[in-house]
Amino acid sequence: MLDNDATGTTDAATGSGTGSGTGSRSGSGTGTGTAAVDERWAAFHRWGPYALLAVGTLVAWSAADAIGMTTGERRASGALIGAAVVLQLWWNRAARTRPEPSRAGTCYYALRWALGFALTWLNPLFAFYAVIGYFGAQYLLPRRLCRAGLFATAVTLAGSQSGGLPPRGVMGWVLFGAILTVNSMLVALFAHFAALEEARGRARVETIAELERTNTALHQALDENAALHAQLLVQAREAGVADERRRLAAEIHDTLAQGLTGIIAQLQVVGAAPDPALGREHLDRALALARHSLGEARRSVHNLSPVALADDGLPDALKKTVTEWGERTGVRARFTVTGTAEHLHDEVAATLLRIAEEALSNTARHAAADRVGVTLSYMGDEVTLDIRDDGRGFDPLTARERTPVGGFGLDGMRARAERIAGSLTVEAEPGHGTALSARVPLVRHDR
Repeated sequence: MLDNDATGTTDAATGSGTGSGTGSRSGSGTGTGTAAVDERWAAFHRWGPYALLAVGTLVAWSAADAIGMTTGERRASGALIGAAVVLQLWWNRAARTRPEPSRAGTCYYALRWALGFALTWLNPLFAFYAVIGYFGAQYLLPRRLCRAGLFATAVTLAGSQSGGLPPRGVMGWVLFGAILTVNSMLVALFAHFAALEEARGRARVETIAELERTNTALHQALDENAALHAQLLVQAREAGVADERRRLAAEIHDTLAQGLTGIIAQLQVVGAAPDPALGREHLDRALALARHSLGEARRSVHNLSPVALADDGLPDALKKTVTEWGERTGVRARFTVTGTAEHLHDEVAATLLRIAEEALSNTARHAAADRVGVTLSYMGDEVTLDIRDDGRGFDPLTARERTPVGGFGLDGMRARAERIAGSLTVEAEPGHGTALSARVPLVRHDR
């Protein structure tokens, strides 16, 4: 549980405390930031009263002669200080088993307030300790008693701020009433803010629960797709159609896997987006990726060209692919065409587009790049596709193990290029980015 407490402030010039606040609790199962805040608030509730009591005691006793405390008042304050320490020792042990408002918490809050009130009566500077009543009120008190507890704390602090309790003379009572009114208004204001925060917390919990249900459904779909994929591979192996099996595996990796990866990334951003409009934007992107992947899957089954090439030539398809990838990943991506563009054979265009998609996917997963440049060059009797990034790079001579979630990577791209009598070269160095170049024959589209 997370306590978001509005804090109080102390006036060092008068030695009195002002402020207001309530605690609100909201649950969240994600993010290390929430856990860190939880730990800090827990530490404050455990040790804060001791620190404030020590400060109040030091300041009050330093000014005891100036305020005119008698010997009896000094002894009484010493006894009350000891009682406050004992009370806090008891509560630190009891609170471990009472994380919610309870009767014990109400008794602790009431006794702590009474001690603070009595100490402030003896010396106004003990308000440094009494201000603790503004922290964790909703954490300790039932909702119906929370405002009453905060008002009682406001009374103690208003008495300190007006010169001490009880007020002296008519002007003393007028000043006390005015300060109490201001403190009460602050209490109401912070209580309202706390209620709003609690409502937002409940909304976050509901959103997280919905995302968990969505993720569960998505994992089930991934499991089903994995089973179907395995079944397809078995059928292909039994039929002995090795080439068809490689084609299907590569197409599914380039379409469904990358599409689902993009969908998961967009849904994860939705979980962390505080703005509903931004969340809706990422949901729309996830939906568009799902539709695109479905179209690619259908075309892969029928051995058709990629969806991006259905209505556009290779340059336009590559430009759209690079632009959409840059928007999805947040990496600055630029596409350039050199030479005179020609209408390529479907197999050549599909091969270069798939190589670009795989290279961009690898860049997003491994490179941690800030900029990516893609260049399509028409040079006489061949076409060259260059993809460059300024990411972390790697050592091309070091064997790279294929991960369980990884795809075909460089070997797959090289196999695609070689299938149409082309070649693939890679230049990379750790810390200095990666440059990939695919060169294939310029085979024009059949008329």
